[in-house]
Amino acid sequence: MKLSARNQLKGTVIAVDKGTVSAKVKIDVGGGIIVTSTVTTETVDELGLAVGDDVTAIIKASDVLIGK
Repeated sequence: MKLSARNQLKGTVIAVDKGTVSAKVKIDVGGGIIVTSTVTTETVDELGLAVGDDVTAIIKASDVLIGK
């Protein structure tokens, strides 16, 4: 699959915390960096996401906010 998003981080799922409607998926992208994505529980089930899976976090955003 080709995507227009250039910000793609390959990593490994280290946690899947499913709630009633949404789920938090934590992905270890290396270098001590963990990316957390909130998706629907339906998405977790459809993709069969589980700890240990190799995945790609695809980040598409028009704004980047910085706080200090």
